[in-house]
Amino acid sequence: MKPLLFVDTDVVLDLLARREPFYPAAAELFSQAEAGSVTLCVSSLTFSNLFYILRKQLAAGKAHEVLRTFKQLVRVIAVDDAIVDQALQAGFTDFEDAIQHFSAISAGCTVLITRNVRHYRKAAIRVVTAEVYCRACCRGR
Repeated sequence: MKPLLFVDTDVVLDLLARREPFYPAAAELFSQAEAGSVTLCVSSLTFSNLFYILRKQLAAGKAHEVLRTFKQLVRVIAVDDAIVDQALQAGFTDFEDAIQHFSAISAGCTVLITRNVRHYRKAAIRVVTAEVYCRACCRGR
């Protein structure tokens, strides 16, 4: 069974905006999804955040186009009432990170991939950077 991974918005932005020095690891991770080696999940919140950021950089039409293409690589996890309740009760410093964390858990993800590992100190699943994940699991596939 292929790994089911949750990807935080910062890693997606590393890919879509080609942010260095983080782009290579993000690109490698998403290449694994494209090849069918892993399943990558994001929350519905991620799409809202991405659109907000990308429309400022690319204009709304281009941002929609980028997100339509990106959508083909990921499974979107709905942020529902239960996830919001869990996030409100969790005691995370950053509420958005709490939503991401509980979205990952609700989807059955075993790993949450982010650039801000320290934001997930209360996580109930493994949290690593894209670089750490790819170094351990992607190379040589």
